[in-house]
Amino acid sequence: MNVSELIQLAKAGDRDARERLFERCRNYIGVLARAKVEGWMQAKFDGSDLVQQTLLEAYSAFDSFDGNTEEEWMAWLRQILTHNTHDVVRHYRADKRDAKRETHAARDSVQARRMEQPTDLTSPSRLLMRREEDIVLADAITQLTDDHQEVIQLRGLQRLSFDEVAERMGRTRPAVQMLWARALKKLDAILSEAKEQ
Repeated sequence: MNVSELIQLAKAGDRDARERLFERCRNYIGVLARAKVEGWMQAKFDGSDLVQQTLLEAYSAFDSFDGNTEEEWMAWLRQILTHNTHDVVRHYRADKRDAKRETHAARDSVQARRMEQPTDLTSPSRLLMRREEDIVLADAITQLTDDHQEVIQLRGLQRLSFDEVAERMGRTRPAVQMLWARALKKLDAILSEAKEQ
């Protein structure tokens, strides 16, 4: 059953369809949340917390969702996730100002401003996540090893340079480039297998 059908059944009061709708989108929201949690935030806030908060808010506000299509549903979830991410950024930026504990304040400030910029739906990361099979792609990414997921998140979704990815992952640039190529190959294999099913 596709997402649009689940939406219609859930709106008609089918609790099972509602549960399946949210479960079906969990990996998608997880991939997006991980992409939104910048390196400076990762030590303070777990992307899984964003997923949980977003899904809980969406579940509570489901009756206010007035769309009918998968695209409208995904846009609504992304909007809630973006709002929650901005709240987290504001909270930690305020905490940082009050406590003055950060050692890399200038770099953190640049990254925080980048996080707070309006979402550009035509950016490379948005194009990747808005492809026709958003949920299938997110499910495929979660099947990768942790290292492959991380390099996909940093290079593919956050659009960091190979040098920045290497620094974040504690590896050399050539090692990261090799990891990136292997991750893309594995992701392509998973997606091809999913198409055949």
